[in-house]
Amino acid sequence: MNRIEKVREAVDAVLLNIADAGERRCGYMHLYGVSQACVLIALKRNENAELAAVAGMLHDIYTYATMDPRDHAHKGSAMARDLLNSMKCFEAGEIDVICSAIYHHSSKEISHTSFDEVLKDADVMQHCLYNPLFDVMEHETERFGKLKEEFGLTGRET
Repeated sequence: MNRIEKVREAVDAVLLNIADAGERRCGYMHLYGVSQACVLIALKRNENAELAAVAGMLHDIYTYATMDPRDHAHKGSAMARDLLNSMKCFEAGEIDVICSAIYHHSSKEISHTSFDEVLKDADVMQHCLYNPLFDVMEHETERFGKLKEEFGLTGRET
């Protein structure tokens, strides 16, 4: 059984319920994009890539399920915990690691565990790489600059 695909099925079920096609497209791009960026960063930093992929897929699940971004990190952590527990294929410690990253992902100005930082950085990476013609958001400039250095990227001003 591939646990990442099981999580993707659950996320797809949420996203398919979004009536607005543009919002649905953004949901797919963002959740799948952050999940892929999580894997890349986790591999680079020797973190658990499978759990990182899952955290990326679920990090904004509350926002897309409710179309309400208020306190989405904390509420999304609880929603992800319920979902992962219902799947009965994740150990309690794995769920704790995933849900901690989701809980803290909006607090980009504060450092948490190294695994939590994978999700925060993947979220920033997806925002910044979504369209290279968009300006980097001011609150993401420092993290994006550090990511570019970490990955040896040049050619994009922060």
